[in-house]
Amino acid sequence: MATRTTDDHERSAAGMDYEDPIREHAANIGASMAEKGPEALFEELENLLPESWREHIATFPIAAVLLGLGAGIFLGMRKGDEVIAAATSLITSAAMANVNQVVSRVGGGGGE
Repeated sequence: MATRTTDDHERSAAGMDYEDPIREHAANIGASMAEKGPEALFEELENLLPESWREHIATFPIAAVLLGLGAGIFLGMRKGDEVIAAATSLITSAAMANVNQVVSRVGGGGGE
């Protein structure tokens, strides 16, 4: 097992102690949202659905829209604050990952 360094403790205290693939995926979503706009979010949602669900949605689009609307209203009424907080957290972490990449590229000279 690897030992923790001071950097690990600082990351954990800052709320940044999470898996790298998740951070990379969030950064990719943030970058694609910056390029394509909301269309990138819809593409990511589509990728989350299994193929069988996609076939059902294509076969019964009105039922799928009504089901999605009902779920959205339910979540909005019951869990609206949590959904907004989660979305805000995802977007913020993606933006910060992009800022960290830019800063590391610009400041990569080591101050020589």
